[in-house]
Amino acid sequence: MTQSIIDHISIPTTLRLMLQHPQLDPIALQLGPVAIHWYGLMYLLGFAAVWLLGRRRIRQGKTDFSLRELEDIIFYSVIGVVVGGRLGYALIYKPGYYLSHPIEIFYIWQGGMSFHGGLLGVILVLFWYARRQGRHFLEVGDFIAPMIPLGLAAGRWGNFINGELWGRPTSVPWGMVFPHVDNIARHPSQLYQMAFEGLLLFAFLWWYSGKPRKVGQVSGMFLVGYGVARFLVEFTREPDDFLGLLAGGLSMGQLLCLPMIAAGAFILWNAGRSSLPRRG
Repeated sequence: MTQSIIDHISIPTTLRLMLQHPQLDPIALQLGPVAIHWYGLMYLLGFAAVWLLGRRRIRQGKTDFSLRELEDIIFYSVIGVVVGGRLGYALIYKPGYYLSHPIEIFYIWQGGMSFHGGLLGVILVLFWYARRQGRHFLEVGDFIAPMIPLGLAAGRWGNFINGELWGRPTSVPWGMVFPHVDNIARHPSQLYQMAFEGLLLFAFLWWYSGKPRKVGQVSGMFLVGYGVARFLVEFTREPDDFLGLLAGGLSMGQLLCLPMIAAGAFILWNAGRSSLPRRG
């Protein structure tokens, strides 16, 4: 579909750049037996961005959340991302393998995280946190959602550094060769995801949330925005070799985005009918 449209555009051979992935060392720092990976640092950078942006919103008086609440939300979100992301990958993408090797679910350093599993993990811990604080769950979501895409952008940059989650073969002029995969020019889909699911979605949500909204509208817009962006970019991303394309020629990531988009649309529709103003 989208990939076919892009790849059937006639590009003169002289304009094709044939970029090559830089094959950066995934280890940023080695301290004896301890290796600090760029991907892990990207997670830290993402959460740091959420903290800094949240502090800015609080200091500008654009929310009634306190700094302590922001720090609590980030702390619980870290737990939700790591536990949910790992369990989501194990149970959605490789259930047979991990059910046979359950101890390896804890081997996070071997890689394997699912965004949708991480999102579900964050939703569960924040639902628990909101109830404990006597807040509406969607209030918490509206506060934190605009800042999440910057964390996602950092994570996709980590994927690019690692040379993983590469794209499908392409003839576009910016096609990139990943030497550790093959010598075929491919879409740098990690950079597409960084741009669309990360930077552009952040810019839109930051603007959208800066105006008075009803409770749930910002959360719903995040779900729809991410779901649509991820669904479209997946047409350029190579599907997991152990899964391939599934129903309707869609990838697992695309199938998981469909209920996400539907949930976001429902939240937006329901919020539009509510008479409650957004509190923060």
